[in-house]
This record gives sequence, C-alpha cells and structure tokens, in this order.
Amino acid sequence: MSVYKKLMDARIQLQGKALSKSGNNKFAGYKYFELGDFLPAIQEIFSGLGLCGVVSFGKEDASLTIIDTDLPTDRIVIGTPMSSAALKGCHEVQNLGAVQTYLRRYLWVTAMEIVEHDALDSSEPLKPETKKSTASAPASAAWEKMPPAKASAKKTVEGNGGQWNIKISDEHDGQGWAAAAVQGAEMALQLASSADDVLEIFKTNRTIFEKLQLDSPAMHATLMEKFKATKEKF
Repeated sequence: MSVYKKLMDARIQLQGKALSKSGNNKFAGYKYFELGDFLPAIQEIFSGLGLCGVVSFGKEDASLTIIDTDLPTDRIVIGTPMSSAALKGCHEVQNLGAVQTYLRRYLWVTAMEIVEHDALDSSEPLKPETKKSTASAPASAAWEKMPPAKASAKKTVEGNGGQWNIKISDEHDGQGWAAAAVQGAEMALQLASSADDVLEIFKTNRTIFEKLQLDSPAMHATLMEKFKATKEKF
C-alpha cells in the first residue's frame, strides 16, 4: 500500500470519528477545530496504518512530512510559509510558540482535509452587489485607502475584494498593525446598514481578523464584541 493510499485511508477513518470542536467564534456563530480536538485521533489512526507525521519549522517555511514507516523513503510533504506574531506582554519565544501552534493546526487540517468554518460557509448565499448610497461609497473608498503609510509599504494584508474590502499595511509592528486593522473594521461597521452588511464585512476580511487574533488576542476579542453589538443593533 503506497503512502498516498494510506493517507487516504487515514482521512476516511478520521471522518468516522466523533470529533468535537472546542474553538468558538461567538460573533459569526460557528465552532472550529483546535489542534487538540483532532490530533490524538490522527496519531491513533496513523499508528494503525503505519504512518508518521513530522512537523518542521524553518526561517521562511514550515512543513508536515507524512512518512510511511514500512518504507521511510515513501513520503508526502505539505508546506506553508512561516508567519510572525506580536502578542502583547509575551517575549519572543512565546510569540514563536504561538506561530508554531497556529501553523501546526493548519498543516494538519490541510493534510487530513478537515473542513473548517462549516456554520459560516453554509450561511445564506451572497446577494448580488447593489449600489450603496452616495454617502457610503466615498466613505468606503477613504477607508480602503488607509493607513497613510500604505503607499510606501512593501506588503499589505487585505480581504477578498469588493465593497467591504479592507487593506492594512503589514510593515508596522504588531500593535501598530493591530490598531490599524481595528480602526479599518470599525469604520466599515459604521457604514453597515444591515445585519447582512456586518456579516459580509466579517466574511470579506476574515484573513485580516485571523491575523489580528494571532497578533493581538485582546484587541481581536474586543473587535468581535463590536461586531456582535453592531449586528444585534439591526
């Protein structure tokens, strides 16, 4: 049996496990898998099939190598770029640990084809874009161009595009970037005219909010409360 066949069998076996999602996004109303929710089950399955997963971290990339223990030269490598974190009150080693834990989760989710964000992805279909009021369009354009330093920045983080897209410079330090992300989201929320708009802002810029959660959990939690309060207002 090749390593690919073994991995496929492992995925099928994992689907038959009764796993519970302990992560909870209160604003969007969905739960997600944390590393401890599925890794013990995967290790048990891998042991039975003769597989071993080894996670490695480099300066620029991280990888998960799945090895056939019966034929160690037969292996599958799944990779991802490295990232960084700037958690408030944490030293460099703690920030590194946060990044490694985050990337380990995504490597295993990718390798085992674990479906995430079911509740969000199964929400109502997106409505066709309609023209916003004349008051919201200029404001949205101004908000998308922030912060002023973006023009000289070498790298930006942004949403999926569209009316509610946010762009934030990724060249600031952790707290500077986090503050800019929160400011952009708050300005977007001020322009929202319905609960659907609030949810669309979140969905469009989920990449930014996930990075904010890694860089500044406290600011992320406060922002999610603002999302929830704005949504409940309509």
